[in-house]
Amino acid sequence: MSAADTSSPSSRLFEADRLFGIVLVAATALLLVVFVLVPLWAILKNSFVTPEGIGLGNFIRYFTDARFLGIVGNTFEVGISVSLTTLVLAYGYAYAIQRTCMPLRPVLRIVALLPVFSPSLVQALGLQFLLGRNGLINRTFGTEIDIYGFWGIYIADVVYAFPHAFLILSAALAVADARLYESAESLGAGPWRIFRTVTLPGTRYGLASAAFVVFTIVITDFGNPVVIGGNYSVLAVEIYNQVSGQANFAMGAVIGVLLLLPAALAVTGEKWIARRQFASLTSQSVPLKPQPSAGRDTAWFVYSLIVAACILSLVAIVIYASFVRLWPYNLSLSLRHYQFDVQNGIEPLWTSIKVAIVTALLSVVFVTGAAYANHAYPNRASRFLYFLAILPAAVPGMVLGLGYILAFNTPGQPVYWIYDTILIIAFCNLYHYHAQGFLLATTNIKQISTTFDEASSTLGATRVKTVWRIILPMIWPTVLGVGVFYFMRAMVTLSAVIFLITPSTQLAAVSVLYLDDRGALNQAAAFAVCIMATVVAFLLVAQLVLRLAGVRGVSLVR
Repeated sequence: MSAADTSSPSSRLFEADRLFGIVLVAATALLLVVFVLVPLWAILKNSFVTPEGIGLGNFIRYFTDARFLGIVGNTFEVGISVSLTTLVLAYGYAYAIQRTCMPLRPVLRIVALLPVFSPSLVQALGLQFLLGRNGLINRTFGTEIDIYGFWGIYIADVVYAFPHAFLILSAALAVADARLYESAESLGAGPWRIFRTVTLPGTRYGLASAAFVVFTIVITDFGNPVVIGGNYSVLAVEIYNQVSGQANFAMGAVIGVLLLLPAALAVTGEKWIARRQFASLTSQSVPLKPQPSAGRDTAWFVYSLIVAACILSLVAIVIYASFVRLWPYNLSLSLRHYQFDVQNGIEPLWTSIKVAIVTALLSVVFVTGAAYANHAYPNRASRFLYFLAILPAAVPGMVLGLGYILAFNTPGQPVYWIYDTILIIAFCNLYHYHAQGFLLATTNIKQISTTFDEASSTLGATRVKTVWRIILPMIWPTVLGVGVFYFMRAMVTLSAVIFLITPSTQLAAVSVLYLDDRGALNQAAAFAVCIMATVVAFLLVAQLVLRLAGVRGVSLVR
């Protein structure tokens, strides 16, 4: 090939695009290695560090301790019981929303998602106000209900995990082939038999996926057990006690590994189920449209109202308590708790908003970039990139946060400069939820035809210019959705950041925990209400932006 050929515009364009692809894939993979693999390696390495050297001493010490074995048993007891209950309740609720013609379905759907807008410990806080020793029900009716312990964790986690199961099951029940139901009816099958032989088998993959997701959420939840668990300890609380209470990082790492294993198995199982799932609708299918039935719709409406009332009661009592002068002795209404006359005042809320904004901005760049790199440059490197991108789904937030301390809290580390800043919290949030954001962005990018890239290349445009002028304008609603998702999660996350906060980077969700621990329940409620209000306000603003831009049919609540 002549020198003239190698310096032609098309050759230079090819080289520029090739260099852009290499840089994009390499930079994305490097960030994932640094902020996911390195912390996980730090956890694994420290779990084997003993005073005598490297060995299995930490694991042996724990697994020969009757107390620790009891904590492991408690964790699985809560995880399994909550998962079973949540699946039953959420399946019925999703069925009522998708398969009946009952009234108020949009409102009931929003109510089901309310726990997503608040830190997990808000459910436990609401239970304290309702059923605690000085709770509304005990004081009103003179009962002596003891909610602290297993039952408190159980109820709080059912409410906390409910929206996650509901979203999965709602999607599974949203589509169905009407021909199957017509055939079953023509063969004389009744409603119950149709449900057992048609509806339930058609949603079995959704059920399995929801079961894995709920189980992972519950066994790694920290907020509810630490607030209302009492003497009933679980692994998530034990890792907090070992690290924050005793500075025992080696034992914390051991528990981190133990939490990582069932979470990883659950995520792997969920992915395996998803790959085996078949399409509910084909080109010959007739979409099922629910027909009105007075008796059925009334029954499911009553059921949905009861479930919604239980969710609303926990949120409403927290809001009410935030306006009460002194719970439970002086129930007159007051705004005194919104003056935030506590240590650090309202500063933790502003810090949380800053962290959430930084997390959202980072996600728009890095998560969208990772999704585009994986889509546009299919090769062995991109397959490794995909693995790294979805790996955080199997990593509990508390484990990842502990890994950041073990990996980055050493002078001389390349990223040590972000330690003790809001950046380390933002990066932890970013990569804790990386799998969800990445899959959301990837799904949208894959819908864009490669002909746009080919046409742009034919016209002499570089890949960078194509991305900036064509791809991004087409996917910007999804990019905005990714940013909103990360803002919401960053505002309410507790377990992933509990080890990373300092006096100068205190967060509102952590303040709720500390105030509750001090017995300042009213102030804790006020902070919780501010968190929920901030999340809802940001969501509404983002939805308004989409509508003003003429984008319809896009929901930012996922």
